[in-house]
Amino acid sequence: MPAFFKSLEKIKPVYDWTYKIMMFICKLLLIGDILITSWAVAGRYIPFISDPHWSEEIVLTLMAYMAVLSATLAIRRGAHIRMTAFDTYLPKKVMMVSDVLADLAVMALGVVLVIYGIRFCNSPLSIRGKYASIPTLSKFWQYLPIPVAGVGMIIFELEQVFQHVEAFFIKEEKKEVD
Repeated sequence: MPAFFKSLEKIKPVYDWTYKIMMFICKLLLIGDILITSWAVAGRYIPFISDPHWSEEIVLTLMAYMAVLSATLAIRRGAHIRMTAFDTYLPKKVMMVSDVLADLAVMALGVVLVIYGIRFCNSPLSIRGKYASIPTLSKFWQYLPIPVAGVGMIIFELEQVFQHVEAFFIKEEKKEVD
């Protein structure tokens, strides 16, 4: 079994690369959000700066992207919200199994996000629907973060599941060696 986990370690750079790309995208989205919001606020209070009519919808879309992409980043770091009130009272094996089950449940959510997100992206509402303030921009861009976040969740949850399973088997093998 250790050979299997060592072979999985070879794909760790893919996880690191995916994390860095998603973090970079979140940073760009935050910068765009701040710049557009600042421009809109300045346009309301400074007479010679015009408030762009599309600012609210674009800012909300960027925030939706940041929310779902940062949720995937939290999965990688293990920083997502969990109930840990009873962790100290449960046996280690029960905790390990519950962690794997929790990760599998989040991975299932990622699969649901991918399936239904793609359906929304391909729906007539998404394809033919337009932003009210930007009639040339399709609503597709508003629904796109759903499947993207689902893919990110699946990728990072796979890593978490493999780490939990590896920890389970490595401890078992150490006990057998002793």
